[in-house]
Amino acid sequence: MPAFIARPSTVFPAHRVATAEISDDIRTHHPGHPRLGAILRIVANTGVNNRFFTRPLGAPTVSGTAGIGDRAIAAFGDAVHMAERAARDTLGAHGLGPGDVDAIITTHSTGWAVPNLDIHLVDRLGLRPDVRRIALTTMACAGGTQALIRAVDMVTARPGSTVLVVAAEVISAVYNHRDEAVEHMIYKALFGDSAAAALVTGVPVGPGLCVESPADTYEHVLPHSLTRYSGRADDTGFHFDSTKEALSAADDVLPHLMDWLGPLKVDFAVIHPGSARIISDTATALGLDAHDSRHSTDTLADEGNLGGVSVLRILERTHAEPPPGGATGVAVAYGPGFATAALRGTWTT
Repeated sequence: MPAFIARPSTVFPAHRVATAEISDDIRTHHPGHPRLGAILRIVANTGVNNRFFTRPLGAPTVSGTAGIGDRAIAAFGDAVHMAERAARDTLGAHGLGPGDVDAIITTHSTGWAVPNLDIHLVDRLGLRPDVRRIALTTMACAGGTQALIRAVDMVTARPGSTVLVVAAEVISAVYNHRDEAVEHMIYKALFGDSAAAALVTGVPVGPGLCVESPADTYEHVLPHSLTRYSGRADDTGFHFDSTKEALSAADDVLPHLMDWLGPLKVDFAVIHPGSARIISDTATALGLDAHDSRHSTDTLADEGNLGGVSVLRILERTHAEPPPGGATGVAVAYGPGFATAALRGTWTT
């Protein structure tokens, strides 16, 4: 039984931060860094021009010295606020109300709270008490695609279901000046905050991507890759680490992804904007060019790497310039682990 992914709705917070401001902040806090010149050049070449933070750049929980407690409270509270707005927007856009939602799948990795985002949204949105729930809490950049995969599973298992997928990330929570390695400085410029929501249904509620069955979804964990990307928390806050091997992680996975796709000709792609290189390498492997991957590149430039929200945001951009009906598309995202999540489908009008 097919599952239809409707047009997502994305919410951005109020504080727009330009890359030049990030560079100035790094220069101010690390004037004696032995590789400052190289860091500033790399930051300028990340492909990110702007991003949005839920708090000002100078806030204690961003470039300030707030500890783990304050950062966790701020990040989760801001994520819930954006997630609620995104969920209400997507329900309203498709003429549905809280009572129409049979299941909710959330993905959120920044901050910490029990109960998690799913329960908070059940309460805030007024969803039915018997709504089914899946809370993905450590998927990070792969979270949005992973949530869509689980939604396809649920719609297939329970025909007629309406599944609400919500992703929210406050990645400014890992902006921490205690981290001085080059990769940490790059992440200061790479990430942005946001939330997005989408409906996955057994009957289309509008144009979107049609996934025929769970066989058209893909999950992969690269062996012995635990340290390529990883998160940690200590008394100073949240931290996002990576190793040199992280640079080639997507390339190491692409042969496996292509084996899964087989001879399928791909007409368009929704590629997680982990970096400019990840976008271009994935597009090339899929037989696509820079124009075909422009929605991913534009998201990276205008809003940064949005973590698990990214794929939903790029899918929203795709709706603004939709492919022709029947076009074959692939959505793919990479996350810590090193984990890959992907799905394939056709565009339906």
